[in-house]
Amino acid sequence: MFAAFLSRFSRQKSPPSITLSSNRHPLSTTTTSSSSLYTKYSFKPPASLNPDNSIKPQPRTSPQQQPNHKKPSKPPYRPPSSLDRSGQEPVRSNLPFDFRFSYTESSPNVRPIGLREPKYSPFGPGRLDRAWTGVCAPVTDLKEWSSEKEEDLEEKRKILRERVQGEPLTNAERKALVERYQRHRTKKQVNLGRDGLTHNMLNDIHNHWKHDEAVRIKCMGVPTLDMKNVCTQLEDKTFGKIIHRHGGQLVLYRGRNYRSKKRPVIPLMLWKPQEPVYPRLIKTTIDGLNIEETKKMRKGGLSVPALTKLAKNGYYGSLVPMVRDAFLTDELVRIDCKGLQKSDYKKIGCKLRDLVPCILVTFEKEQIVIWRGKDYKPTHEGYFLTERESFSDPEDDLVSLAYGNKTGDDTQTENNFDSGDSDDEFASSYMDPA
Repeated sequence: MFAAFLSRFSRQKSPPSITLSSNRHPLSTTTTSSSSLYTKYSFKPPASLNPDNSIKPQPRTSPQQQPNHKKPSKPPYRPPSSLDRSGQEPVRSNLPFDFRFSYTESSPNVRPIGLREPKYSPFGPGRLDRAWTGVCAPVTDLKEWSSEKEEDLEEKRKILRERVQGEPLTNAERKALVERYQRHRTKKQVNLGRDGLTHNMLNDIHNHWKHDEAVRIKCMGVPTLDMKNVCTQLEDKTFGKIIHRHGGQLVLYRGRNYRSKKRPVIPLMLWKPQEPVYPRLIKTTIDGLNIEETKKMRKGGLSVPALTKLAKNGYYGSLVPMVRDAFLTDELVRIDCKGLQKSDYKKIGCKLRDLVPCILVTFEKEQIVIWRGKDYKPTHEGYFLTERESFSDPEDDLVSLAYGNKTGDDTQTENNFDSGDSDDEFASSYMDPA
């Protein structure tokens, strides 16, 4: 009976087996070779998602077969053309004076007490045949310097300047030149600022003289405190002649025998040298006073009414006479310098000390306080330029009434301005043999 049951059970139809369908959901992101998306839309997965088409590593190639992707090597460093002196000799200049950065704001009579930088020549290494001492490039070796050589150079410079100037201008010629180089006639001019007459400015003046007989120079700032020094240095270093001055405006004439093709060799300074260290202008105690009196004077000097207020880049030619007149009634004088640089009003104080003369009290709070001293005597000596000068010659028949006659001061001015410098060797190359 049990065997009949087994046979009956085996004859029954077995249930269908359960199998996993290969068809995936249409929105599924994974596909296979039997996917309907691949057959219907020709979808081909990227190589990164297909394990069968994996990226095969490329075989290594020998160094000879590899392409050369290296950057080209940089050329060796070459200095600028202004500094590259390979195979060139130093420049030799026959100008008979020491080369300084500023001729009006530095004095050879004042010796510094130290230097702020090594003695690197501002003309560049190997560019000039003169040695740089940290302050100037002297025309003669300091070891060979003597008073006799200085007198010989001064005499030769005087002869050269007379040769370059030639015959003096008549009043009509002078008037025509002055009118031609006024502001309403031409815009060409050379600006002289807080650094004064610099060495490179000499080259600018000769560049103007290449095309014009004269050049207009506008003076501003600290150098205008001593216009007599500015005029003297301009004529002394350029061998020209000032034919007109009104305030800080000058007209500098080149001379009858000037030849631009035989102009002097002026090596240019490539950078501004550091100013050397000079003694202190303001001492701890004023000469002749103790500490308490010095403190009291400095405190009282700041409360004194200001004599004037200096404008930036202004004209200060009338400041010295104003201070001298103020010392007739007051012991202390205060000058307001707000807005000026500290180095500017220190230079102004140093010049007032030598020109008035006076004693510096303090520079605090952008003020210049000066004291006339205990034994003050009004100085009537010394000549300072007037606001406007006439350079006309009264003996000339063509004299113009607009220029007037020459006064005694004008005669003294011309005599002072004619102190030019010259050199015989330089003269032969500076002007025509005729």
